[in-house]
Amino acid sequence: MLRLSPYSHSPIHFHFTQTPRDFVVQEVPLYEPSGEGEHLYIVVRKKSLSTPELIKILSSTLGVSSKEIGYAGLKDKNALTTQALTLPKRFEHALSQSQSTLEQKNIKILSTTPHANKLRVGHLKGNKFFIRIKKVQKSDLEKIKSVLQKISDFGMPNYFGFQRFGKFGDNYLEGKAIIEGKKKIRDKKLSTFLISSYQSHLFNLWLSQRVQTSLLIQEFSPKELAKALELQSLPPIQSTHSLLSQPHPFKLLEGELMHHYPYGKLFALSDIKEEAQRFFAKDIVPCGVLSGKKTTLPLLDALSYQEEFLDHSIKEIGSHRFAWVFPQELDYRYIEEKAQLELNFFLPKGSYATILLETLANREIQGGDDV
Repeated sequence: MLRLSPYSHSPIHFHFTQTPRDFVVQEVPLYEPSGEGEHLYIVVRKKSLSTPELIKILSSTLGVSSKEIGYAGLKDKNALTTQALTLPKRFEHALSQSQSTLEQKNIKILSTTPHANKLRVGHLKGNKFFIRIKKVQKSDLEKIKSVLQKISDFGMPNYFGFQRFGKFGDNYLEGKAIIEGKKKIRDKKLSTFLISSYQSHLFNLWLSQRVQTSLLIQEFSPKELAKALELQSLPPIQSTHSLLSQPHPFKLLEGELMHHYPYGKLFALSDIKEEAQRFFAKDIVPCGVLSGKKTTLPLLDALSYQEEFLDHSIKEIGSHRFAWVFPQELDYRYIEEKAQLELNFFLPKGSYATILLETLANREIQGGDDV
């Protein structure tokens, strides 16, 4: 699946292996625990465990129903990750007695605090990441610095990462088959996940096309653009007057759906010149559609670019996703004697650290690839 980078540099080769030593994630909560209440807010550090595996171990060890355990987000398995969970306070003693057992299973309880409510999915600001990449050539260092500066200044496309699509990157095909009535899966949770993978695939295709279009807009004059779009089998853009004057490399189209960033509401773009400046200032971002029912669609040129990636057969409720995000606290350290680069950064919830690596590398990667 093609995930284009918005920065048209030649590919940068390095090695990335998603392991607990080289991939560390720290969840940033939306709010701190209240200090009182019927729940226990626990901060956990886990190694080489997915969040569902973590919950299963806590459930069997403590005797608590997995449905009573709350969490804000799913964390990678092949990583060292810190995240918060909640469980009923009545299991506090069992938790205290089981810490050594849990540590043997790569789970360390870092803190426990009374809390008023159960954590729900989405109750987090985002995640801090530490990533180590290897076989980084010193000759590529200036290019790496330049691209990281662009990512810091302008942000990056908010693609779904390879983790979303299964080991072979094709589980969205099963979701598509379910939608088309060619496949039935009794497990409702699995069926919903596969359909969401298909929705994610359509979003990535849309976003990659929009990145491609933005690159063409930067390369060609308005007179040449129509022919360039036609040669690439891309929809024509009816309103081109504001395209070149936009300061951000991802170009907004008339009729775009926008969202206040990082919090706020969805709204329809009205003044493209003014809102292009607000996008550049990181106040708002464009959004793409995750196909489904009861979903607000863009208009005009933005709709002509969205239509190809809408599947009206999807009966699940649709939604929207940021097309673009802005990494924060981005810094790096090059260790010349080891040919390694260490990266630290923060991303909002739902964004993938591996997409930052892909944007840097200007090619797609997997968790154990040379890139």
